Amino acid sequence: MSLRDIHTPVLLERCLELLAPALERDGAVFVDATLGMGGHSEAFLERFPGLRLVGLDRDTDALRIAGERLARFGDRVTLVHTVYDGIAEAVASAGFAAADGILFDLGVSSLQLDEAERGFAYSKDAPLDMRMDQTAGTTAADILASYGEGDLRRIFERYGEEKLAGRYARAIIAARDDAAIERSGRLVEILIAATPYAAQRSGHPAKRVFQALRIEVNRELSVLERAVPAALGILPVGGRIVVLAYQSLEDRLVKREFADAAASTTPPGLPVELEEHAPRFRLLVKGAELASDEERERNPRATPVRLRAAERIREAR
Repeated sequence: MSLRDIHTPVLLERCLELLAPALERDGAVFVDATLGMGGHSEAFLERFPGLRLVGLDRDTDALRIAGERLARFGDRVTLVHTVYDGIAEAVASAGFAAADGILFDLGVSSLQLDEAERGFAYSKDAPLDMRMDQTAGTTAADILASYGEGDLRRIFERYGEEKLAGRYARAIIAARDDAAIERSGRLVEILIAATPYAAQRSGHPAKRVFQALRIEVNRELSVLERAVPAALGILPVGGRIVVLAYQSLEDRLVKREFADAAASTTPPGLPVELEEHAPRFRLLVKGAELASDEERERNPRATPVRLRAAERIREAR
């Protein structure tokens, strides 16, 4: 089975369409800030023959697979092992002063979901790792072993928007007194046992807790909070950025950053727009775009996606 069969890039044609005006010139630089298995990047390199790619990923397995997939493009490709808040440094290290187009495809990748031993999926029993970069950092099992009840409740509420956060935190503390919680199967059993029957009918009890643990392990929101401004900062006039978000916390953060960048800072009451206070960016889509019914049917992982895009129209103040 080929990579094309196991990995269908989300909203690929729409991403190509939105970024095309910034990437059509020979020598344009495209940054895939969340390289994954390289599906989006491969399509961009094929569509734009003069394009140079800087691909970022914290997952060494993803970099290896994408490197093999993109090897045929030779020196047009530079891959960097980094978290995407290091985007400016990665672009500079690749020898470029700016990026003409940038894509963020956020959340957990197909590779990470499909490899059971990574511990991301509550439907598969595996060690509770959840690190996107398996070379460093704290695992989900470490968090379950060391966090107090209050901290567990906090991350379940904040990152999972879980209404039963307190109940689940207490259940985990009680269960770990008997034995360490090191596998996803045991955590799922604890969560199901702690969930009232009526609540189980509204979705799997583990879904939001697993999301919260993954975000905490990988510091996803704090990284994204630094990454979006950094990405906007390396776009020249005419440069474009597209962000695909899969959960509301990410999307709200991106929405806020884009809105701030596209807003005028001219003091209220003045009759004209002051050039130094004019918006630096314009939004390319109204609100957040969703995947079509056809794409959702063809690629179920596109179901929750929210796409936002922006273009730089003025130099930084």
